[in-house]
Amino acid sequence: MFERKPIILLLLAALAISVGTLVTMVAPFRWINDPQLKIAEVRPYTPLQLEGRDIYIREGCNNCHTQTVRPLLADVERYGDYSKAGEFVYDQPFLWGSRRTGPDLARIGGKYPDAWHYRHMVDPQAMVPRSNMPKYAFLQRPLDTNLTSRKMQALHFPYTSADIAALQGKSELDAMVAYLQKLGSDIQWRKTAQVAVVGDLRNPFQENKSVLSEGKGIYEKECAQCHGADLKGGVGPALANLDKPDAEVFKAVYEGLSAGGMPAFGDTLGKERVWKVVTYLKYQQRH
Repeated sequence: MFERKPIILLLLAALAISVGTLVTMVAPFRWINDPQLKIAEVRPYTPLQLEGRDIYIREGCNNCHTQTVRPLLADVERYGDYSKAGEFVYDQPFLWGSRRTGPDLARIGGKYPDAWHYRHMVDPQAMVPRSNMPKYAFLQRPLDTNLTSRKMQALHFPYTSADIAALQGKSELDAMVAYLQKLGSDIQWRKTAQVAVVGDLRNPFQENKSVLSEGKGIYEKECAQCHGADLKGGVGPALANLDKPDAEVFKAVYEGLSAGGMPAFGDTLGKERVWKVVTYLKYQQRH
C-alpha cells in the first residue's frame, strides 16, 4: 500500500528503527542505572582495581572472557549464581562480552588465592595445562599511576591521597590480580550457594586399590596445579604427609576452604569422585 508513497514509507521505517533502538539499547541502559536496582554490597573500584580493569581492557581480555552468567542451568551450574543488573552499576563501559574462548569471569573473585592468579597470568599452562591463553609475564612491569586520580575523579569513585600513594611500587600484574579478585566478590552468592556435605562420611573406597588410578587422574587434573604433581605443594600446601582423617579431607575437598582460598569441588566432582581423590591422597600418605 505504501510502495508508491516513498515519503510515508521512509517515515514509517524511521519510526520502526527508532522504536527498536529505544527498546533494545536506550531502555536497558536506563534500567541498568536505575538507583532502585543497586545492590548495597557492591562497592566502587579502588584505585588499584580500576587500574587493573583498564589493563584488562587494554590487553583485550574481554575478547575471550565474558563477565555475565546467564540464567541458564548450564551457566549457573558451572559459574555460580546468575548475574544481576545491580552488579554492574560501577562498570563504565560494561564488559559482559559475547564470546567464551576462555571461561566466564563474573564469579572469579575469591575462587582462588592471589598466588594462583599470579602464576596463572605469568604461565597459564602451568595452572591449566590445556589452556590456550597467552602468557602475560610482561605485566610484572611497574604500574603507571600518572592518571589514576583523574580516572577516579571522572568516575566519581571515592579515594584518598593515601590510596594513590599506596600504588607506588605496584606492578600491572598486581593491579590485574586485584581486579580479578573484585569480580563477583561483593555479593555473597558463594556462601549462599555453598554445597554442604550430607549423609555418611565413611570412605567407601578405603581399602579399594582399584580406584587409585582414577583418583590419581582426578588429582592431576583438578589439584596438581596448586598442590604439585608430587604432592609437595606450590600455590597450596603440601599433601605428601596428609595426616588427617578421611572425613576431614573429604569435607575440605567437597566444601572448599575459605581461609586458604581453596574452591569447593563437591558440585563439580560429586561425592564418589571426591572420595576417590581422598583415597589416592591417603594411600600416598601411607606409602
